[in-house]
Amino acid sequence: MELLSKNQIIEVMERLKAQNPNPKSELEYVNPYTLLVAVVLSAQATDKSVNLATKELFKVADTPQKMLALGLDGLIPYIKSIGLYKNKGANIIKLSQQLIEDFNSTVPDTREELMTLRGVGRKTANVVLNVIFHKPTMPVDTHLLRICPKIGLAEGTTPEQVEESLLQRIPPEYLEHAHHWLLLHGRYVCTARNPKCKECIINNICKEYTNGRSI
Repeated sequence: MELLSKNQIIEVMERLKAQNPNPKSELEYVNPYTLLVAVVLSAQATDKSVNLATKELFKVADTPQKMLALGLDGLIPYIKSIGLYKNKGANIIKLSQQLIEDFNSTVPDTREELMTLRGVGRKTANVVLNVIFHKPTMPVDTHLLRICPKIGLAEGTTPEQVEESLLQRIPPEYLEHAHHWLLLHGRYVCTARNPKCKECIINNICKEYTNGRSI
């Protein structure tokens, strides 16, 4: 596969930055703990469906202690509209207990510690590190896995391979926001069905669209 040059990658980042200088997560949260819960719930679910569920949930359970007090039976009615809600509910109760026992009720700020929590994998940990702690991580979800090789930003067929490629190729000054720029681009422009190539602000750089032509 053909990859973009360093200058082309910088141009892609600059265009996405100009369009959206300070991108934000579309998951709604009130503190680091509620973001962690929202990200766990968002696996194989849309941010919109998660926000609908957590709007009321976070009014009654915005700390690990309140979540444990609510209990699994109390939690499930709030999240029943979300896929895999039983497993996710059990994970949330367990990770809340772990946060209290192992981290003094505070969401940890390292990937290794975050991944000790039930239901928290590498992508979830990377989202929390990026959104809450502003660390230059690259959470690779289905959108990034699909669009980054297509554009020519990264190589790889697994989330870990694409993550490593992006971290190596995207200049450090863009890494804090690059994940959100690419996620939103995949969600609203470079969609899986009927991508909006004609409207795309990087279409004259994208390897798939230009079929190898340079800018």
